[in-house]
Amino acid sequence: MILILKNGATNEQIDHVLARVESMGLQSHLSRGTYRTIIGLIGDESQLSQETLSSIPGVSQVIPVLPPFKLASREAHPESSIINVSGVQIGGGHLAMIAGPCSVEDRDRMYRIAESVCESGANLFRGGAYKPRTSPYAFQGLGEAGLEILRQVGDKFGIPVVTEVTDPRNVELVAQYADMLQVGARNMQNFVLLTEVGKSHRPVLLKRGMSATITDLLMSAEYVLSEGNPDVVLCERGIKSFDPSTRNLFDVAAVPVVQGLTHLPIIVDPSHATGRPDLIPPCALAGLAAGADGVHIEVHDCPEEAKSDGPQALLPEQYQEIAQRMRLMADLLGKTVSPRPSPTSGSSAGSGAPSGASNSNLPPKPPTEALA
Repeated sequence: MILILKNGATNEQIDHVLARVESMGLQSHLSRGTYRTIIGLIGDESQLSQETLSSIPGVSQVIPVLPPFKLASREAHPESSIINVSGVQIGGGHLAMIAGPCSVEDRDRMYRIAESVCESGANLFRGGAYKPRTSPYAFQGLGEAGLEILRQVGDKFGIPVVTEVTDPRNVELVAQYADMLQVGARNMQNFVLLTEVGKSHRPVLLKRGMSATITDLLMSAEYVLSEGNPDVVLCERGIKSFDPSTRNLFDVAAVPVVQGLTHLPIIVDPSHATGRPDLIPPCALAGLAAGADGVHIEVHDCPEEAKSDGPQALLPEQYQEIAQRMRLMADLLGKTVSPRPSPTSGSSAGSGAPSGASNSNLPPKPPTEALA
């Protein structure tokens, strides 16, 4: 931590600052300049509180040298992490192509959509069984029945599934069915939920909050990492803006900024970022061009009948076209779209347990036969 003293700070103030920080058990290094006096601090991190230090008379500014997100930072982990989701790799040149409807609906429709996106090259299937909605009267999801359908889809087509968890009390249940747990934008700073998700040891897809800074996002990831779960994938899904032209503002610059700060992979979600099917393809390609480790797109075979977010979903044939273009972009960038694991290749796709993760603390997933 570095303390910058106020211009014209007196010797008495400087001595008081030195005495105060040393009384906190910190080592101080004084540097007097022509216009500013700077004090460098070294010591117990629990004592390095910006609020406490900035309240000392004579202190103008407190600047942390190391980021507060210790585990997520590149200083702690210089190499980019590769996250394994039941055989699908994300990060380090491996791209995720996540596709599926906003909400899990009836089984036949989920099968049709999954078959289509798998043919197009998607390697993770998404769908919400629990939906946080602005209105209490809107469709809230099918709950465990939706999880059962989602798991059946994953098993049938050999594709890992990702779904949102909205309540700390449901983490254990959702983890029985899903290969990856999503924490949505509205819950990005639900710290109790983040802690429970971290304990689940399932890979986590963490979406940026609508009004969250990049530091806020990385601090939320730190909650998951601090529970011993290293498998976090970040998601840029747009932030609030004054311009009503799009649902949110697609912050494509966040991708390279985040990659400079953290070793964690980051993907983009142009569906929620724009809310407009005509803007999803160019924004998906822009995200990949900026360095994103994957793209999350909503797909529905009849958007007008969708239970939620139908207007922003691509039709299967539209997804097929953009998926082809994303693969061409991946080749141009020297990256690869991770293949779906074969159910017979020894991967854990369809088993509800991601490869390399320990899930001994979780109850066993209900057998697929019991879900039919």
